[in-house]
Amino acid sequence: MATAPGGYAERAARLPGAVVWAKAPPAGGAGAGLVLPDGCMDLLWSEGRLLVAGPDTRAYAPGGPPAHWAGLRFFPGTAPACLGVPAHEVRDRRVDLADLWPAPAVRRLRARLEAARDPAAVLEEVALERAERAGGPDPLLRHLVAALDAGRPVAATADELGLGARRLHRRSLAAFGYGPKTLARVLRMQRALALARGGVPFAQTAVRAGYADQAHLSRDVRALCGRTPGELLRLGG
Repeated sequence: MATAPGGYAERAARLPGAVVWAKAPPAGGAGAGLVLPDGCMDLLWSEGRLLVAGPDTRAYAPGGPPAHWAGLRFFPGTAPACLGVPAHEVRDRRVDLADLWPAPAVRRLRARLEAARDPAAVLEEVALERAERAGGPDPLLRHLVAALDAGRPVAATADELGLGARRLHRRSLAAFGYGPKTLARVLRMQRALALARGGVPFAQTAVRAGYADQAHLSRDVRALCGRTPGELLRLGG
């Protein structure tokens, strides 16, 4: 996987539902764009730093000078079992991996990454190794993501899964970093932006994504991202 200057590239990972990605500095040294909430967590490598990006409840604006990045983006709800940290402990945070893993393990991974031609592939290998030891994520949570991403109501989904509201909320906090209602909002926003990027008018996008109307779409996207849908599309988000 290669990126052009200022470019971004990704591919499906061997870890189910995950994505391996790499990003080069933007042309002309411009700052990186917004990172929008998507229900995911990432394992990141950049300029000698190993980080875990927790689940976002609002858009994140990366700071610092332009840099090369490599990452593995986990399917929603699957990172905590692999990384060994409950999602709510890293919500809206970028945390040094050394604060979460034993120092020897981090040193070994850093050495592998510094010697690698494709750091993203190393992150993928490490995630696969840890996922195998962890035994995989809770299958009920994968069903929850699928149901909410299809627009199913939270209460009805909880009933279908045989979980009470409080139990579902506790498990969601550990897996996603927030409750199922927030997860549903984030997934709905991502559905809407995908439709809008594909050229669907905003009024139709709102209905198809599950909003009451276009005004509801605009309010919710602004609440999560600080921008309207139109502004995000112009920014390339």
